[in-house]
Amino acid sequence: MRGRLVRLGPALDQILTRHDYPELVCRLLGEAVALSSALAGALKFDGVFTLQTKGDGPVSTLVADVRSPGDLRGYAQFDGEAIAGFEAGSYPSIPRLLGAGHIAFTVDQGADTERYQGIVALEGQNLADCAHNYFRESEQIETAMVLASRKVPGGGRWRSGAIMLQRLPEGDPSLLARGVEVERDDVSEDDWRRVVTMLASTKDHELTDPKLSGDDLLYRLFHEDGVRIFEPTKLQPGCRCSEERAERILAQLPPGELPGLAVDRELIVTCEFCNASYTFSLEQFLPANQEA
Repeated sequence: MRGRLVRLGPALDQILTRHDYPELVCRLLGEAVALSSALAGALKFDGVFTLQTKGDGPVSTLVADVRSPGDLRGYAQFDGEAIAGFEAGSYPSIPRLLGAGHIAFTVDQGADTERYQGIVALEGQNLADCAHNYFRESEQIETAMVLASRKVPGGGRWRSGAIMLQRLPEGDPSLLARGVEVERDDVSEDDWRRVVTMLASTKDHELTDPKLSGDDLLYRLFHEDGVRIFEPTKLQPGCRCSEERAERILAQLPPGELPGLAVDRELIVTCEFCNASYTFSLEQFLPANQEA
C-alpha cells in the first residue's frame, strides 16, 4: 500500500487570512488545499496540479493548486448571506455547501505537453468522499482518505491535514523509479479493510495538532504493519501573480472596454488568490488618438 501524509500550518494560515473569509469557508478551503497537496504528492509531474469545484450552492467555486515542487495557492467564491445563514459551529455537507456540480482534477505540464483532466460529480458528504468517487470511477484504484481543517485552540491559526492510502497493483512504478526495493505481497481484502478502519479512527485534532509529529501520527495508526517514510517535500505559499502578468491581462482587453473599468482614471487588478492589487493608469492602455 502507498500513502501520503500532508500537514499544513503557517502556509495554510497565510493563504486563508489574506481574505476576509467566513470561518466555514476557511475550513472548507483548508481541506481543499490539503486534498490537492495529497493528490499532487501521489503524482510524478513537473507543472501545476489543480483541484477545482463548480456548483450551484452557497460556495460556488473552490480552487486549490500546487506547482511543483511545492508552491500552494487557493481561493473560494461564495454567497456571504447564505453562508451566514448556517448555524455557528456547524459544518454542513457538500450538497448543502457546494450544491450540484462537479469537481475537476487537472495536471498542466506546460504548452508542449498534453493537459490531463478528470471530472466527477460532486457526490458525498465531504471532499474526501468526492476524491473517493474520482478514484473509483476514473482511476480504478482503491483509495481511502481523511481530511481535517480547523483553527488551533489558543493561537487561533489555521491548520489542515490529509492522509491518503491506496491499494496498488503489484510493482508500484513510483517506488521502482526511486530505486526502492519493497517486499511485494498481495494485499488481501481483510488487510485492506483493517487498514482503512485504522485510518478512519484518525481524529481531526490529531491531523492538525502541531505538537504531534507526522512520524508519531503514522506510528500511532499503523505500527502493527510497519511504515516506511520517505523524505518529505516542503510546501509553502506561492502565488504566481505579478505586475507584469496583470499588465498583460489589461493589454489583452478591447480598449473600448477599459474606460468602463477605470476608477478615477485608474485600472486596478486584484489577484483572487493572494488578494494583491496592481494599479495602472488608464492612459497607458488607450491608443494615442482615443479619448477616454
